[in-house]
Amino acid sequence: MKSLQGPAARPSAVPQPRVPARAEDGPWHAEAVCRRDEAGLFFAPSKEPTAARLSREEAAKRVCARCPVMVACREHALLQPEPYGVWGGLTAAERRVVLARMRRRSAELRQAPGAGSIAAAG
Repeated sequence: MKSLQGPAARPSAVPQPRVPARAEDGPWHAEAVCRRDEAGLFFAPSKEPTAARLSREEAAKRVCARCPVMVACREHALLQPEPYGVWGGLTAAERRVVLARMRRRSAELRQAPGAGSIAAAG
């Protein structure tokens, strides 16, 4: 999570992540440790080499690991879903995996009652 400074604080190549617009969306971001860190740590510059990206993401995750609102940040990023950056200790790719697993699990749970009754009758 690192978007709460104005656009001037961020290089133009970095996408603008969404931030809760209403108080009921959660004041969690006011307590985020990343508010005090550099935005470039949480968002990739264009054409970033793989080794540099991995190193930057690990550094961002270390910041997230000590954050008191990491879980709320992660939930926000999964609910939006945030397409870029490190949020709640997860990269965009890791969030896509989590979301895919959630969708798959949800589909399995919807199918489970019908499958169980067929197996029991069989």
